[in-house]
Amino acid sequence: MCGIFAYCSYLQEKDRKTICEILCNGLARQEYRGYDSAGIGIDGDKPGEMFFFKEVGKVAGLRKKIAESDVDTTKTFLSQVSIAHTRWATHGPPSIANCHPLKSDPKAEFTVVHNGIVTNAAALRLVLQKRGYKFESDTDTEAVAILTKYIYDSQPDKRMNFTELIKTVLKELEGSFAFVFKSSHYPNEVVTARRGSPLLIGVKTEKKLKVDFVDVEFAGPEEATSTLPPASSAGGLLAPPSGPSLLRTQSRAFMSEDGMPQPIEFFVASDAAAIIEHTKRVLYLEDDDIAHIAEGELHIHRLRRNEDGQAPQAQHRTIETLEIELAEIMKGKFDHFMQKEIYEQPESVVNTMRGRVNFDEHRITLGGLRAYLNIIRRGRRIVFCACGTSYHSAIATRAIFEELTEIPVSVELASDFLDRKTPIFRDDVCVFVSQSGETADTILALRYCLERGALCVGVVNTVGSTISRETHCGVHINAGPEIGVASTKAYTSQYIALLMMALQLSEDRISLTERRNQIIDGLHKLPGQIKKVLEGDKGLQELATGVLANQRSLLLMGRGYQYATCLEGALKIKEISYMHSEGILAGELKHGPLALIDENMPVIIVMTQDSLYPKVQSAYAQITARKAQPIVVCNEDDDAIPKGCKTIRVPRTVDCLQGILNIIPLQLLSYHLAVRNGFDVDFPRNLAKSVTTE
Repeated sequence: MCGIFAYCSYLQEKDRKTICEILCNGLARQEYRGYDSAGIGIDGDKPGEMFFFKEVGKVAGLRKKIAESDVDTTKTFLSQVSIAHTRWATHGPPSIANCHPLKSDPKAEFTVVHNGIVTNAAALRLVLQKRGYKFESDTDTEAVAILTKYIYDSQPDKRMNFTELIKTVLKELEGSFAFVFKSSHYPNEVVTARRGSPLLIGVKTEKKLKVDFVDVEFAGPEEATSTLPPASSAGGLLAPPSGPSLLRTQSRAFMSEDGMPQPIEFFVASDAAAIIEHTKRVLYLEDDDIAHIAEGELHIHRLRRNEDGQAPQAQHRTIETLEIELAEIMKGKFDHFMQKEIYEQPESVVNTMRGRVNFDEHRITLGGLRAYLNIIRRGRRIVFCACGTSYHSAIATRAIFEELTEIPVSVELASDFLDRKTPIFRDDVCVFVSQSGETADTILALRYCLERGALCVGVVNTVGSTISRETHCGVHINAGPEIGVASTKAYTSQYIALLMMALQLSEDRISLTERRNQIIDGLHKLPGQIKKVLEGDKGLQELATGVLANQRSLLLMGRGYQYATCLEGALKIKEISYMHSEGILAGELKHGPLALIDENMPVIIVMTQDSLYPKVQSAYAQITARKAQPIVVCNEDDDAIPKGCKTIRVPRTVDCLQGILNIIPLQLLSYHLAVRNGFDVDFPRNLAKSVTTE
């Protein structure tokens, strides 16, 4: 959940002020991942020396600390390596001592930044303390830094290269991680590694690169074999798919077209958002990849081969071109990222449907599923697995899946799914929903299902993420970058992506043609209806500053398709306004929650018209009989709502789409409640965006 950033330049003259600015900007772009503290480590004035700047709180405080320091910011470097980190606290409270980068000793022989959790850190700490090493922080990461020094010190006669050293360290670690290592013993070199936490490398050059891939050097039984052909074969030529034959060193040296070394910059980050302002050329590391950057070259090694001893199929990492624009990760005219992302929903839902929905012919085409549709239709059940907001999007579409496919559907919270060791069979279809594609519990559930032979489908927002790579097939929701910790546009886009899946799976059922056409017509009108909902923002602001202003608790209730709306609305209010809120099923009112109802308990009841409308009216009668004064979410043309009742009016659409329109007022309401109370909307306390730890 932390944010990692590293900047390496080769044959590029950069002054210290520019380097610090690049590092701070890189952290600021990833601050949604953690904002308990931030720190950077840069080259000092003497060889092997490092300067550290650390501050509790946000990156703005770190910038101020750097500006107030007496370090010479005009000093220039022809080549340099710098690392940075923004923290979400797991081991130890936010403090200067616990802030990354963490060093192995006072001289900072080895320095580390880390995202993830090392589960055997306590045992490592005990062993290292017995050998006389002293710890200064509460973190699990410091054990990794000191372990690196211990292994280095224990082999004075045969010094390993930096990659071999880190590979030895990683073999001792358990848990999930993304690391960047820097050392005074290996100047201008950096080693990065990942297992379970995202990491990508951006490449920036003035001239065009000779190749657009990096070949992977696999460790075999002899510990140094390569995926490349043996030396006897024409000098060791690499022939990747769709690429010409090239010398084995060319895919790592990043030479220009004339074959000469060139000035180059590398940017290592947890998220592409940190890199986009510098370059759009990136490569994504995979689990157990170890990347070594030195002298303008990038080498990628593997920590281990597959269990059968064979090298994985992907024998190179492709350098991809990012499609996001810098403007997409800027706030623009809005006060907060969350506000911007709520207002982007008319466009984001269009992007989710673009190229996939033919409104004239009433046809859905999800290219990522095409080859697997018949297998999914033959499945004996569909299991959705997700966490948080993604879980709610699966709840929201469960009923339409069952109606259109007539396949039993279960929706599981990923952590509980693993705790129960849920039975999974080869004829199950397991769908994994995650905005980031890096959610730790969901990834573990995915691997659990892969081991049991189920067909695994991914529904993610992030191209190149772990879930998108490890599933058999899937759908990218194309909502665009989402920076605010409280997910908004990703929810509505996930909702639509899942709905489109259900529609495509049912296209072979003639009896459902009319129902499908009705839903697709509803999708066509949806962007305009969302705009209409957003026009009611002022009324929601008045509710937040009026009726709900000083409340301590809130109940949201609905039924059928709107149960998910209540769960998601309650989560949004909890996340950013810190008000206790609970989404309940209106049908369960008499089985306990009714005891909470009186004139002082604020209630929001979702009463948009569908087949369950009379039953929700009954729940409304039950709570008003107990003197509740509910706020009613209802359709614009609903005249059955009693006069004098506070209402939130939304356009009417198809029953299975109504939840998309109903959630938007609740997103806006949570936003205004947080703003009214002076809370940090984009960075709520104790939370982070990409949950890469269990």
